[in-house]
Amino acid sequence: MTLAPGMRGEATTVVVHENTAAAVGAGGVEVFGTPMMIALMENAAWQAVAQALDEGYVTVGTLVNVKHLAATPLGQHVRATAELIEVEGRRLVFHVEAHDEQQKIGEGQHERSIVHLERFLTRIAP
Repeated sequence: MTLAPGMRGEATTVVVHENTAAAVGAGGVEVFGTPMMIALMENAAWQAVAQALDEGYVTVGTLVNVKHLAATPLGQHVRATAELIEVEGRRLVFHVEAHDEQQKIGEGQHERSIVHLERFLTRIAP
């Protein structure tokens, strides 16, 4: 497994009713919801390193610290990017951003932890 600062990932979506603040009960407004923006950023971070992990290993989100800077209306495309900026053992730190077709709509940091999938699932099994 070779992980190094500078690795990048990207994820995209289109704003539809199902990913708006109104759909998740967060204000009733038909704009891209903050939880969905965060999920897109997490996906971009996962994409940045997924192919470099040893077989049987995955990453799980452990910390999100982002600002939602601007509203994005229905129909707009949103692109999230993640850049790996720190590797400390199993801890990975990413700089994340999201842009719609007009502007930057979010930015911050996201941390993920490398885990062995089988052991992880065993620990959370009932």
